[in-house]
Amino acid sequence: MSTQVLERPELKDADTGPDMFHYVRKEKIAESAVMGTFVIALCGETFPVTKSPKPGSPVCPRCKEIYESMRG
Repeated sequence: MSTQVLERPELKDADTGPDMFHYVRKEKIAESAVMGTFVIALCGETFPVTKSPKPGSPVCPRCKEIYESMRG
């Protein structure tokens, strides 16, 4: 399975820290960005793609854990 990190900001107060990005299936990114369909992150979150992460962006710890367990 090919995945890429995409934005899914967690709904938190401004004082709780930065937005998190999630891992989703790479082949669903363009469809979601163009059509507004929802993608499903490895952690189970669902959301439409709205942005791409920049290097160093915070990643959802659950998505990261799942992704790393699949690779190794």
